[in-house]
Amino acid sequence: MVHQQRSQPRLSRSGDTEDTDGLVTLLAPRLAHFAGVARTEHVTRAAQEMRVPQSTLSRAMVRLEQDLGIDLFARRGRTLSLTPAGRTFLVSVERALAEIGRAADEVRADADPATGKVAFGFLHTMGSETVPGLIRAFRADHPRVRFSLVQNHGEAMLEGLRAGELDLCLTSPVPDAPDLVGRRLDEQKLRLVVPADHRLAARRRVRLAEAAEETFVTLEPGYGLRRITDDLCGEAGFQPRVAFEGEEAETLRGLVAAGLGVALLPPPAVPRPGVVELTVTAPRAVREIGVAWLDGHPDTAPVAAFKRFLLSRRGNLLPT
Repeated sequence: MVHQQRSQPRLSRSGDTEDTDGLVTLLAPRLAHFAGVARTEHVTRAAQEMRVPQSTLSRAMVRLEQDLGIDLFARRGRTLSLTPAGRTFLVSVERALAEIGRAADEVRADADPATGKVAFGFLHTMGSETVPGLIRAFRADHPRVRFSLVQNHGEAMLEGLRAGELDLCLTSPVPDAPDLVGRRLDEQKLRLVVPADHRLAARRRVRLAEAAEETFVTLEPGYGLRRITDDLCGEAGFQPRVAFEGEEAETLRGLVAAGLGVALLPPPAVPRPGVVELTVTAPRAVREIGVAWLDGHPDTAPVAAFKRFLLSRRGNLLPT
């Protein structure tokens, strides 16, 4: 059976992307009305069920057919019946409306104050103790809030904020960018990690300049800790000779234990055999830990609650 086509369609149907986008924009507001009329096959009953004026609904169906250039209904007085084209169109419309409904339910659920979701990013070095402890403490008062957790380096997390993939992130250094808000929460001492048989291993304290001739293992460029390492070595009067670059602090400790270099690292969650961790007396070797979010971005209730919680931990963020 051939679909009856109206003459002079309002938009080209040549397959051009701009034409398709324009057609979708025209059709979208009318899809629910079409589904209601198709379900009842009666404009009056559909108008009553949807609580819209009958004249509005009738005009909407006429405009919909004009925009498509296709008859969707066969009219017999006040009764309508779907044409073959109308039945084909209805299948996809109902599928699209159901998907929109599911999406609406999902975003409402994510924003629910009691059971909503927080997309939270943090540094790899925060993953073993700091973040689990924070979430456990937060959930004491918000037991049903859900978390989507992302571990990454600082620059990647800031891009995640900008892309809307993250609500909040713990990062270092604290970002200074016009589109982001950063709040300092705590600072973490960095140690010079050396192999257990290293010439400095018998010491408890060391000036960083004493490691000027050493080979360093570091995180890759783009990681905040790499930038801090380079800056601290610069303050100590030398540029570190980097032999290995990695993506995770405990991997670097393993390289140090294997005698492949020294590293500036935050304290480990669990002591690592084969290395000695020395306090750096000069320059002051610390990194700031802060929370960041996208400026002007509205918070859902669970995100706002977790943000308040993190800010309340200022000076007491890290495990002692």
